[in-house]
Amino acid sequence: MRAGDGDRKQVADQLKTALDEGRLDLNEYDERVQRAYGAKTYGDLDGLLDDLPGTVPVQHSQIQPAAPPAPPVAAGASTPAYGENPRQWLGGYAGVVALCTLIWLFTMVASQHWIYPWPVWMLIPLVLGFFGQRFGRGR
Repeated sequence: MRAGDGDRKQVADQLKTALDEGRLDLNEYDERVQRAYGAKTYGDLDGLLDDLPGTVPVQHSQIQPAAPPAPPVAAGASTPAYGENPRQWLGGYAGVVALCTLIWLFTMVASQHWIYPWPVWMLIPLVLGFFGQRFGRGR
């Protein structure tokens, strides 16, 4: 079967990648590119990429069929949004706030002095996010 310009260009691009990775020297790259652009059939292109990793000849490739698309959602049915369950996003950030609070407590106990409660500022995004998800109606 005759090879097209796109087929020759694809082989040349793969050879360029192999040159950039140091798998081919410049002379070997030049020879192979000349053979690729001079190829008239797929058989002429076959041996050019066989010894390079990441390239598999067409006859040895293992093409997997694409998975079928998910069925469409019926009109009027709602899909669960990420923010409907606050535990999905609340847990991670609440852990950060808890860790900051523990650091503040250990620092205060170690210094034996009252230290400004800076973890309170960490609560502002947590509270705003919670109420925004709860009462924001998906906005």
